[in-house]
Amino acid sequence: MTVVFESILPVFLLVLLGVALRRSTLVDQGLWIGLEQFGYYFLFPALLFSTLAKADLAGLEADATAVATVGSVTLMSAALLSAWPVLRKSGISAATFTSIFQTATRWNAFIALAVAEKLYGAIGLSLTALVMALLIIPINFYNIAVLTWFGSGKRGLGFFFLKIITNPLIISSALGIFFNLTGLDLYAPMMTAIDMLASASLALGLILVGAGLKIADALTPSMPALFGVALKLIVMPMFMVGAGAILGIRGDALLVIAVGAAVPTAMNGYLLAKQMGGDAELYASVATIQTAASFLTIPLVLFITAYVAAG
Repeated sequence: MTVVFESILPVFLLVLLGVALRRSTLVDQGLWIGLEQFGYYFLFPALLFSTLAKADLAGLEADATAVATVGSVTLMSAALLSAWPVLRKSGISAATFTSIFQTATRWNAFIALAVAEKLYGAIGLSLTALVMALLIIPINFYNIAVLTWFGSGKRGLGFFFLKIITNPLIISSALGIFFNLTGLDLYAPMMTAIDMLASASLALGLILVGAGLKIADALTPSMPALFGVALKLIVMPMFMVGAGAILGIRGDALLVIAVGAAVPTAMNGYLLAKQMGGDAELYASVATIQTAASFLTIPLVLFITAYVAAG
């Protein structure tokens, strides 16, 4: 457990740096919105494309991993949609539901990549890239669909497909997978420029995670917020690790799946909530609590998974 704590500590120190900088006078506060948009539209897509295009995905049990990861996210999505009538009767608004849905199904690949690289090195990056390749497109598909239907913004099939085909995360993931599977090489200077962007994205992305957290909102969490925390940090790891174990995945592959399941939600969902009529304040509150709690829950999930993986 100590090794795991020490391995993920640098990740959370960068998150805490973001928290401190956002609340200090050292940085112009108007900078953060631009950095969030820059990260969402350029840095993170560059990281996704670079990682997926160059990852060695051979021999990584892709079929079983696909069933375990995509199946778990699909099951969680279906369960939440099925629970909507009950949640609505309990007083949950449609906008609140979108943030519960997003924070339960999204995962912070910045944290997952950083933790996987620190714990498992190059194989951790490749395995995480495989999980990214499998999850990012369906996750964004499900979440954009829910925001389109339940959010207070525009609705309609045309608007939904426009959001899908213009989503920078989906575009960069699809292109990275395309280049990986076809063996095509991007023009070398262009690839170098993308790699340079990608190399800056992990550290800056973690700082932006911290800058986006709402500490005050998390001190008195609402029941919907705690519900979102439990779904992502407890239920999702149970789904994914359990599914992976049943499908015969063992060793580092199962541990990396556990990392992806156990990390908190992604902050890009906060931007989507603001853009598409979701409950952005609730999203920020849930993300804050999840990020703080995950410092304890990630090692616990990995500790339990290690016994399963060894079997």
